[in-house]
Parts: sequence; structure tokens; C-alpha cells
Amino acid sequence: MNRANVYFLMSIQVLIAGGTHIIAKAVVTDIDTAPLLFMRSIISSCALFAVYTMRYGRLEIERKDWGSMAWLGFLGVLTNQFLYLYGMKFTTAANGALLYAFTPVLVLMLSHFILKEKITPKKSFGIFLAFVGIAIVIFERGVDFSSGYAYGNLMVLIAVLAWALFTIMGKSMIVKYGALRTTTAMMISGAILYFPVGIFSAVQFPFSNMTILHWGGVLYLSIGTSVLGYVLWYHALGRIEASKAAVFANGQPIIATILSYFFLNYSITGDFVIGGILTVAGVIITQLG
Repeated sequence: MNRANVYFLMSIQVLIAGGTHIIAKAVVTDIDTAPLLFMRSIISSCALFAVYTMRYGRLEIERKDWGSMAWLGFLGVLTNQFLYLYGMKFTTAANGALLYAFTPVLVLMLSHFILKEKITPKKSFGIFLAFVGIAIVIFERGVDFSSGYAYGNLMVLIAVLAWALFTIMGKSMIVKYGALRTTTAMMISGAILYFPVGIFSAVQFPFSNMTILHWGGVLYLSIGTSVLGYVLWYHALGRIEASKAAVFANGQPIIATILSYFFLNYSITGDFVIGGILTVAGVIITQLG
């Protein structure tokens, strides 16, 4: 697959991820994190397993690699997903989006030390430019890092660090097994690790109080983000450098703002246009670095 196709698929991933911040904030307002993650992990792991087995048959992973899959499940499900959803209860969607804009910086540094990827001046400048663009977009929308949001911001920041590690540590498994098989094994491992905690919370949760909108949000986070979004993310990681894939994360706040314009009556300002242009330019420069 050529890079143009990879970039197209990453654009779809960014579109999905951009909607995640809005959906997650809406869902965690009414549903506690523990049962929400239980539903999300069960639905997404079952969906991935069904898709994989229907297309390829038995899910074959070498015994020695299940430890790596469990580690990815711990980072991707127990740490990233849980702390992100939990943190979003105590902060704003804008704060969450800006904190996720640190992903490329973290991945750039970690990929240098772990994957031995080169930190080129052009790549560094591109990531910096993309971050500046996102800062303009987010601060124009109103970021609040006051003490009232400090706890939630810290939880999301730890989730971002886990996502960066999840990105880097998954590279070798992707090369060996491909994006779909790796994502499936990782998600199943994460669901199994979380099950003892999740089932306890699910037994006490009043599912009868959930509305169609609640279920729609759960399905978006499960099928949209955890299945399609994760597979596309790992698909790109198998074909381009980790830092070049990670910089696409800076497009999430832009997508979130555009979606808010259509569904939440947000207005598009000149600052947003300028920030968007800088972000896109930064992404392009990073790909050339």
C-alpha cells in the first residue's frame, strides 16, 4: 500500500478520534467509568474477534508473544482508556483534546530511544508547528487549566503517556502479525485483564436507565474508536514511522471543532482557520522529515 493510501486511512482515523472527545465527554456525564469501560472492552473485543475469525480463521499468536499482547492490552485498555474516560469526568473536552496534542512529542522522543528512529530537524519543526496550530485552535475555544480541572487533566495526561507507549511498544507486534491480528489479540487481552473489576461494577450498574443515545455513545467508543480507530492506527504504524503517524493526532481538535460547528452550534473563527492551516502544514512537513 502506498503512502497516499496510508494518509487517507489515517485521515479517517483522525475523523473518528476527533469525535471521540465529544462523545466521551457526553457519555461519562451519565455513566460511571468502570461499567462504561466494561461495556466498551467486551463489545470491541468480541467485534474484533468476530471480524478476524470470519476473515482469517483461528487467531494464532505464538505463546511467547501473549505477554507482549497483555502488556499492550494493559496500556491500551486498562491505562489509556480507563484513565481517559475517568479523567474526562473532571475536565473539559477542549482540555482533553489539547493534552492529546502532546502525543506526537512523546512518541517522537520514545521512538528515538526505543525504536531508534532519527529525530530530524524537519520532523521536529513539523511537530512543533502542528502543536502551535493546535494550541491556537484550542485556546480560542477556551482551555481552562484552573485547579478545578487539575485532577482530570492529570488523569488524561497519564492516559496520553500510556497511548504513546502503546504506540511504540506495538510496533514489533504489528510488523510480525499485522494490524488487525495485533489489535484483536491486544483488545482481548485488555478485556480479560479488566474483567474482574469490570464485572463487579457491571453487576451493580442500572442498565435499564440507559437511553438510545447512551447506547449510541457506547457503540461509537467501542466499534468506532476501539475497533476501526485502533486498527487504522496500528495499520499506519506498520507502514510509516511512529512519529509520522503520531503527528496525525494533532488533527483531532480540528475535527472536534468542525463537528461541534455542525452539531453543537459552534462558530468557526479566524483563529481556527489560522491554527488549522498551521497544523496541516506541520503534519505535511513531518511526513517529509
